[in-house]
Formats: sequence, structure tokens, C-alpha cells
Amino acid sequence: MSITSTLTDGRVAGRAADSEFVRRLKRRRTNETVFICLGLAATSIGLIALAALMIDLAASGYPRLTADFFTNFPSRRAGQAGILSAWVGSLLVISVTAFIGVPLGVAAGIYLEEYAPKNIWTNIIEINVSNLAGVPSIVFGLLALGLFVYGFGTGRSIFTAGLTLALLILPIIIVATREAIRAVPWSLREAAYGVGATKWQVTQDHVLPAAVPGVLTGVIIGISRALGETAPLVTIGALSFIAFLPPSPVSADFPFISFAWLFEGFTVLPIQAFNWVSRPGDDFQSNAAAAGLVLMAITLVLNGVAIYFRYRLRKKLQW
Repeated sequence: MSITSTLTDGRVAGRAADSEFVRRLKRRRTNETVFICLGLAATSIGLIALAALMIDLAASGYPRLTADFFTNFPSRRAGQAGILSAWVGSLLVISVTAFIGVPLGVAAGIYLEEYAPKNIWTNIIEINVSNLAGVPSIVFGLLALGLFVYGFGTGRSIFTAGLTLALLILPIIIVATREAIRAVPWSLREAAYGVGATKWQVTQDHVLPAAVPGVLTGVIIGISRALGETAPLVTIGALSFIAFLPPSPVSADFPFISFAWLFEGFTVLPIQAFNWVSRPGDDFQSNAAAAGLVLMAITLVLNGVAIYFRYRLRKKLQW
């Protein structure tokens, strides 16, 4: 009787355990379904808001997207106004930003993740870098005004704007680079060390190629944010109305490269759009909508390029 009773109790306990496991599994699946639904709802809200914004901008600004709109300077007459100085200024400022911010951000991320010793000073740096990614952009503008404009005497120029935006996107690129490097399997490093590779050879030939898709995504996100920033550029003195272009970077005299454009006044697309929005009249509002449409298109193109290259690089790594 005791053996039978024991077997019976064991079956009952096993069934109870199975029943509890099934309940937990169902609860987890329910929670997963709820989380997926919430995620889809949040994504849908963002996409609907973006679509509504794009439709509104297109309805107001699409008729103004003519060749003259891209080749004319701003004007007090809305029908003759264009964005030539604004899109050229945006291109030059973003070029300086990328030239300064991307190498520094990627190099800092590599050092902090692969070479920096793990001590209190490194922890302090990591915490500050993470916190800087969430600092309001106008704080960077105030810093640039005191440090670059008045401290180093770079003036209210394209060079100052590029430095300011480079500081703005530096934490984003550093964090993205570190996360991309951290995602590389440690076994890849061990295999390279096993055949006698040095630290730099492992980093250069194995870790960085595997981390490039993630790094590229962070770079494009940073550049896209810098492209739409207005507050820090207004703080350092960007012009809202400019009817001239800076000197060409290409010179007819040796060494055929001119850097005079770096220290010229400038404006960018967000500031030009803000200037038109602040003016009365539907014509200026249409111009602002057209400028916003161009800015949105550039941002979407940059993100599309990032997705394409990330896909190609990941396919290459899989092979």
C-alpha cells in the first residue's frame, strides 16, 4: 500500500507541476502578446504622426518645389524666395561636422571599449558620455558661444557651427560604437589571438569589420540629428537671412583648395524655415513647408542609405 500510495502521490505531484508549468507558459505567452501589441501600437502612432506631417507638408509645400526654389536666394517676396544659401550652408556645416565628429567619436568608442583600463576614471568618463547624449542641444550652443566664438575666436562661422554640432553628436557616436563593438562575439577575438595577432590587428582586422554596420547606424543617426538642429546654431549667431554664398572650397590657384569658406557667415535649412514660419502670409508658410519637406526628405534618404549599407555589410559578414 505504501508503494502504491507513493506512486499515486508522485503522479499527482507531477500533474500539478505540469499544470503549473502550463499556466506559467500561457501567462508568458499572454504577456508577450500584450507587449507585441503595445509595441505595434506605439510604432503605429509614430508612423501615423509622421505620415500626417508629411502629407500636410506636401500639401502646402509641394507646389513650391521648383528648380527656382533650389537656385534662388531668400527674398522678401515669397514668390521669388529660395533655399540656395540654406541648403548649401547645411551641406557645408554637416561636412565639417562629419569630418570632425565621426573620427573622434569612433576612435573614442574603440578606446573606451577595447583599450581603456577598467577603473574609477573610466567609469566616470562612461557615465558622463552617456549623460551628455541626453543634454539639451541649446546647452552645446551656449558652450560653443563661450568656448569657440569668444574663447578661441573662431567667430560666428561655418567652422564654429561644425564644431558645435560635432560636440552634439559625439556622445551618440561613442555610445553606438561601443555597443556595436560589444556585440562582436568574444570567440572572434580569441581565434585571432590564437594565431598570434596583436591587439591592434584583432581590433582592426576582425572586431571593426564586424562592428561596422552598428557604427554606421549610429553615425547616420547622429548626422540626421545634427541636420535638423536649430537651437545651438541660433545661439552661436547663425543668420536667418543671407543672400550670398561662401567662397568655393575649390580654388584656381595652387594648392587648388581654399578654406576661406570655413570662416564665413551661414544659414541652414531649419533656420530658414523658422524665419519663414515667423512671417505673416500664406506664401511664406508654403515656403516653410517646402523647406521642411526638403529637410525631411534628406533625413529619410540618409536613414535609407544607412539601412542599405548595413544590410549589405551584414550580408557580406554572413558569407
